Amino acid sequence: MKRVTKSILVAIAITSVMVAFAGCSKKSAAGNSADKKTLTYSRSQGPYTVLFESGVKPILEAKGYTLKGYDYSELALADDAVNGGDVDFNVEQHTAYAQNYNKGNNGKLVPITPIPTVPASMFSSYYDSADAIKTLSKPKVAVPNDPANTARAYVLLQKIGWITLKDGVDLSTVTSEDIASNPYNIQFTEMKSLNIPQVQDDFDFVVITGAIIYNAGIDASTSLAKETVLPHLILQVVVREDNVNTQWAKDLVAAYHSKEFQKYLESTNYENGLFWIPEDYQFNYE
Repeated sequence: MKRVTKSILVAIAITSVMVAFAGCSKKSAAGNSADKKTLTYSRSQGPYTVLFESGVKPILEAKGYTLKGYDYSELALADDAVNGGDVDFNVEQHTAYAQNYNKGNNGKLVPITPIPTVPASMFSSYYDSADAIKTLSKPKVAVPNDPANTARAYVLLQKIGWITLKDGVDLSTVTSEDIASNPYNIQFTEMKSLNIPQVQDDFDFVVITGAIIYNAGIDASTSLAKETVLPHLILQVVVREDNVNTQWAKDLVAAYHSKEFQKYLESTNYENGLFWIPEDYQFNYE
């Protein structure tokens, strides 16, 4: 009996050591070290992952980093991964989205630098100028139906003089109820953003946002109007708050602001001017 008891105690001790070791290994794999050289990030089927992997990743690799990307079908799941420490960062969201995620999920996400952003734009299968609306009696216009992008669409249409919005309205939360005047008698149809490119021929004009322009294979240079990208809609590199001051996060920011990345943007004129560069963006020439 004593031998059995002793054997059990030894087994428990060994198991405890193995669990402790596994825990340390998992923590190490998650990459909580401030000076680590292997970075993980979430990937999506859109222009921001492509821009990162083709223009920024090589700069980091030249500094000795190893980058590993993991695919996520939804941005919310990608944010869960960053927030939970499964990946280190992502490059797929603007400030407003990160803030909303934090509020709804007790999140700790922090944007650390703005990055080139695809603005919402207006397109037409039939007209080559926004002025064509003056010749139409009841023009049909499709806009996104999700709140953030609905607001972007109506703000864009106010910018080009098609509608006016009520005084003092919050431009980040505009809805059709905030339209004060519609002098061209536009018939608006709000629909899922992803579906708009597929039905573009059914409308006189359509407003298409960000990554959807890229994913639909639309030539950005054919747009008839582009939004003025408001601060809360500028895309960001996002990390968890406890990683903001790590060396790798600083190197990630520096890569986006490097002269090498600027040369990449200039040499490719990426996707016919698809990207808008934040006006106060600073490139480093050291």
